[in-house]
Amino acid sequence: MSKADLILLHAPHVYDFRKIPQLYGPVSDLVLSTPIFEMYPVGLSSITEYVERYGYRVRLVNLAWRMLRDEHFDAEAFIQKLDAPLFGIDLHWMVHAHGAIEIAKLVKKYHPEAKVVIGGYSASCFYQELIRNAAVDFVVRGDSTEEPMRQLMGALKTRDFANVPNLVWKDDMRRTHENPMSCAPGELSHVMTDHYSVMIRQVLRYRDLHSIVPFKGWLKYPVTAVFTARGCTYNCVFCAGSHEGQKRMTGRLRPAFRTPEDIAKDIRNISRFSHAPILVVGDIRQGGEDEAHRLLRQLGQIKLKNTIMFELFNPAPRDFIAEIGRAAPGFSLDISPESHDEEVRRLTLGRSYSNEDLENSIQAALEAGASRVEVFFMIGLPRQTYASVLGTVDYCEHLIKKFNANKRLFLFMGHQAPFLAPGSPAFNRPEALGFRLLFNSLEDHRQALAMPSWRSSLNYETDWLSRDEITDVTYEAISRLTQLKARYGQMSLLEANKQMERIAKARVLEKRIDEAMASGRREDLLRLKPEMDEVNGFRAAERLELEIPIGLIRLRFLSAAWRALFGNKTPARRPIS
Repeated sequence: MSKADLILLHAPHVYDFRKIPQLYGPVSDLVLSTPIFEMYPVGLSSITEYVERYGYRVRLVNLAWRMLRDEHFDAEAFIQKLDAPLFGIDLHWMVHAHGAIEIAKLVKKYHPEAKVVIGGYSASCFYQELIRNAAVDFVVRGDSTEEPMRQLMGALKTRDFANVPNLVWKDDMRRTHENPMSCAPGELSHVMTDHYSVMIRQVLRYRDLHSIVPFKGWLKYPVTAVFTARGCTYNCVFCAGSHEGQKRMTGRLRPAFRTPEDIAKDIRNISRFSHAPILVVGDIRQGGEDEAHRLLRQLGQIKLKNTIMFELFNPAPRDFIAEIGRAAPGFSLDISPESHDEEVRRLTLGRSYSNEDLENSIQAALEAGASRVEVFFMIGLPRQTYASVLGTVDYCEHLIKKFNANKRLFLFMGHQAPFLAPGSPAFNRPEALGFRLLFNSLEDHRQALAMPSWRSSLNYETDWLSRDEITDVTYEAISRLTQLKARYGQMSLLEANKQMERIAKARVLEKRIDEAMASGRREDLLRLKPEMDEVNGFRAAERLELEIPIGLIRLRFLSAAWRALFGNKTPARRPIS
């Protein structure tokens, strides 16, 4: 394989997940990736684009997807053939704690002279433990590591690592050094300028489409994301990107917002090669009402065919939602009240709003022509009991009735699993918020990921729900919500029956896994692996509901390739003879 200056690798949650008996459970039902968590963080593509801008050659490889796609794909042999002086591995989400470390070991096994750098939110939280690992040479901390990575590339030649911001490193005597966390830019005009085009150039350069596919099914459902900010003004207890988490792990005291012009430019560029939905990540009102209105005016001028998916962190006034409808006809709107119980919501989100306000926003969105209104509830919250979780299901029925079983209203329930996110308020201050952390170190989490049941991987309990109760009520709530949707015609009977079958089989398997673990004989677990794989192979009904119909022509590959090679230049027309 041709040599690169930097190779970025995204690991599966566990290496090798194909050989380990595991019952995944509903850990990824409400995200686009599978329980392998093959979707890589946007930071990898942003680093790729930024570092290449300075003349370096970068290759991004989604090992998780390659392994998931092809059971015969040999990740170890693939890594052996790679060639670069520096390998970067993301440990952004803690679910990659096992896979990231094992991939780092494989890199060192076959490329002992190469350096390994790990970065991401979770890496920033556990950097002291990571740097002690023999397979890790550098940890780059923070959430804006494009410039530190560029400087690290230069430092590889000079061996002067002391001036690379945010870098934790080992010298030739294996002594550890921590450079200041001095890179947390307050504005983002220098990053995420056109990272989708650089991904397409990767395909053309390496003739390798599958290594940059973000998640399973992306080629059929190529949803893309446009970020509005790094950081957040709010302090939700589960979120590592909360104000508290950002301050603790990245040194960011306030969010850095992208300009409405940059956001609109991203959306316009994506629309040139994709008809698929575009998710605008973050509430566009966070940067101020004026900025939000400016963005909507610009979107209104583009005349997009894509469905634009907006997030609300709080209910919005009717006139603002109507403005969204005019700017992006057929838009989708997401909001996460987390619980029907307004006190549980206040403790979880760190802010209050009423169910009446929530319902008014839903009504306004439907009236404004939203193609979808998605409402998300969560399990495992502060002061949330078993009865409270089931009360949220009852509230879902109230919403279905109130809006006459509108097919544009989508209701979801899930749980915070398998881990409380490192850096989140709940992880930082568990006792104060009513949580009990069951794992504390990186190694604890790494070992937990290889456990045979998702229940055994949960790293927390609450004062109101034990780990067993969280598992049981999750299955119960999803079952009841599924039946509710089928009863009111919001889900087909066929899909509902598949969902119920999946849950029933999973609950039986949970008990058999407990018995096998109690026996202490690994062969008992291995005998259950075919049944685990069968249940894992069910496609969750929620995952299907998350997908927006987009027609037959999803990606315009020729247009995308031309743009990647030549930018905005219009291809010359052949004269008609």
